[in-house]
Amino acid sequence: MNSHTKRDSESLASSTPLGRSRFSLSVPQMLALMGPAFVAGAWRFGPGALTSAVQAGSQYGYVLLWVILVSAILMFVFNDMAVRLGLASGDSVVAVTKQKLGRPVGVMAGFGVFAITLMFAVGNAVGSGLALSLLLGGSVVGWTLACTVAVGLLIAMRNTYKAMERLLVALIGLMSVGFLASTILSDPNWVAAAKGLIPQIPAEAGVLLIALIGTNFSINSAFYTGYAIHERQLKREQYRAITLMDTLPGNVATAFMAMLIIIVASAVLNSTGTVVTTFPQLASVLEPLAGRLGSILFGLGFFAAAFSSMAANASAGGTLLADALGWDSSLSTWRVKFLVYGVLAWGAVVTVVSKGSPIELIIVAQALTVLVAPFLGIILFLLTQRRDVMGDLKNGPWQTGFAILGLIAIFAISFRLVFRLFG
Repeated sequence: MNSHTKRDSESLASSTPLGRSRFSLSVPQMLALMGPAFVAGAWRFGPGALTSAVQAGSQYGYVLLWVILVSAILMFVFNDMAVRLGLASGDSVVAVTKQKLGRPVGVMAGFGVFAITLMFAVGNAVGSGLALSLLLGGSVVGWTLACTVAVGLLIAMRNTYKAMERLLVALIGLMSVGFLASTILSDPNWVAAAKGLIPQIPAEAGVLLIALIGTNFSINSAFYTGYAIHERQLKREQYRAITLMDTLPGNVATAFMAMLIIIVASAVLNSTGTVVTTFPQLASVLEPLAGRLGSILFGLGFFAAAFSSMAANASAGGTLLADALGWDSSLSTWRVKFLVYGVLAWGAVVTVVSKGSPIELIIVAQALTVLVAPFLGIILFLLTQRRDVMGDLKNGPWQTGFAILGLIAIFAISFRLVFRLFG
């Protein structure tokens, strides 16, 4: 019976190249596949990504829109690699890394992502508190602690991942509505925005350009997608449907929102001549430009981005560290929950001690993540190139080509950042 089952599985793999399903899925079944890429996108599109987008639009107008487009294409490639790795392997990403590339490499990857989540934690915590303070008034620190407790209650739920995924998909929808409405109300120059898709690098972009790429081409968020695939228990024969319903729209949504933020900030610059570098400044300038509704809608989008990133970031940190330590990496286990609470507590404590983090800290933290990204990118690339790991889901020629371009880009950014910091 076992050999018969094995032959049936091999027959299915050979007759369904690249995981093509032989079944026609209903609309509810297709919609139910949405989730993993949106969770990764929620982690990626937090206060740091919004801050770099605001500053890009305010300082350089529509000129850097092309960076988001290129980053989105590369992000999709690495997100797709993580999805295929999660579908093809019977184990977690770090566990497969330990098996195929050596235990030290897997442990370093897990600790590397955990370190990134600690850097993100402060910005996410402060961003959530700041957004609610702008909308409702009150102390940023107080709202930060309230948001930390709210995420903690979410993590305490029995089916943690499912609850978090549903919430994050809803929050991304709220973000999209808020930022799209803010963009329309700010009345941008759409012709100039279209020209911004033509690549050009303004002088003195410096760390801002690095942060803009690093926040939108975030390999660490792609890395976590493999875990989300396992949490959902998705199957390799669903690959095509997952790509259509989750990987593609999940990446398009976050890129679209980053572009909208740049366009809003550019519209403010063109209409008022005001250069803004923080969210309170942008919201206050939007009010006379687009009315109170404009600033409220932008504030709602800002809160959704910060809170969703806060939940996804802490979950990723706990999951990857547990896997590096050789523990069960399921988000529902008490050990992972304990580590997630550690990330949340770190963000809250630093916020209270510093009485609110300066916006520059978020930019620097986001830029520094680029230093870990090449390591994670190489791991994903090497594993997805191996037929003994991937089978029919192994990288094809176009995937290999774009992955190499992405690695070259991330290495170039890392070199520039190191040179700028220490050169």
